[in-house]
Amino acid sequence: MDKILSIGIPCYNSAAYMDHCITSLLEGSGYAEDLEIIIVDDGSAKDETPAKADEWQERYPSIIKAVHQENGGHGKAVMKAVEHATGVYFKNIDSDDWADGAALAALLDQLRSFVDADDLADLVITNFMYDHADEGTAHTTTYKHRLPVGRMFTWDEIKRFDKTQYLLMHALTYRLEVLRAANLQMPAHTFYVDNIYSYVPFPLCKKLFYLDVDLYRYYIGREDQSVNEKVLTSRIDHYWRVARVMMHAYHIFDDVDSLMLADYMMGYFTIIMAICSVFSRFSDREDAMEQLDALWAELKEYDPHMYRRARRGIIGMATNLPGALGKKVTVGVYRLAQKLVKFN
Repeated sequence: MDKILSIGIPCYNSAAYMDHCITSLLEGSGYAEDLEIIIVDDGSAKDETPAKADEWQERYPSIIKAVHQENGGHGKAVMKAVEHATGVYFKNIDSDDWADGAALAALLDQLRSFVDADDLADLVITNFMYDHADEGTAHTTTYKHRLPVGRMFTWDEIKRFDKTQYLLMHALTYRLEVLRAANLQMPAHTFYVDNIYSYVPFPLCKKLFYLDVDLYRYYIGREDQSVNEKVLTSRIDHYWRVARVMMHAYHIFDDVDSLMLADYMMGYFTIIMAICSVFSRFSDREDAMEQLDALWAELKEYDPHMYRRARRGIIGMATNLPGALGKKVTVGVYRLAQKLVKFN
């Protein structure tokens, strides 16, 4: 049977939790034969991840593929799944996360209806939920106040997003041909490349559809997670890399046709630069501020308009105040945002 949806699962030493992710997809889909699950073993060497991937393929050979590669990092594993995908659509789910069964069934039905009608959306958006394991709480991100619900639309029909909500990787299901056409450049051994995935393909997406279901369950609570504050601070150079890829992907105000999409992308990129600014100040690296200054200088030279929007706006000013007092204010702004938005 032709595949309607390919789901990539990047796995790196994921033996402790990958079964839960895979089972949620199989059971949620009703073991649908038009679903394709691609388990990418990203050079795991410390546990049974490679063997588990092969075992899953042996159990469900018509649904599951096991792919093995040398360790390249999250982005390379995502793109390996894209390379092996055969579905009309593609979605990524990380191995420590999982899918809601009823929502997955609804997504599959919606994708099938697109194919039956010969009217394909380029991007399908669904909701996701943060599960805060340390607090025993959950927070759902929905888009029903920003996007038309249950119909095709274009970027010109979206409402302006506020500064605390964006279309993150967890929410996105791309038409596979569109995602491949974006030719994503995912740096090896780099965290936070999901921001590239959730940014670069957007101008290629001409027809969008928002399905208002809570599909993706995003686990937060492990101390080694990349969104953990201490981990993120230690990997600030990863965010510098990601920011540069996003920076050079577009001259936003020249290359993006839709004014609403250009405004959205500029807002998202501004947040990425703000993260670089905040966590460079947290960092113990002696060259952190020098590297941050170089990043801002590169943006100013590359596109003065983007620089002014990112650096001279409220967020850019609040996260780049000079001196010791400025650092305290920047950290205070971040702490307040963290408490309100609960983003890590």
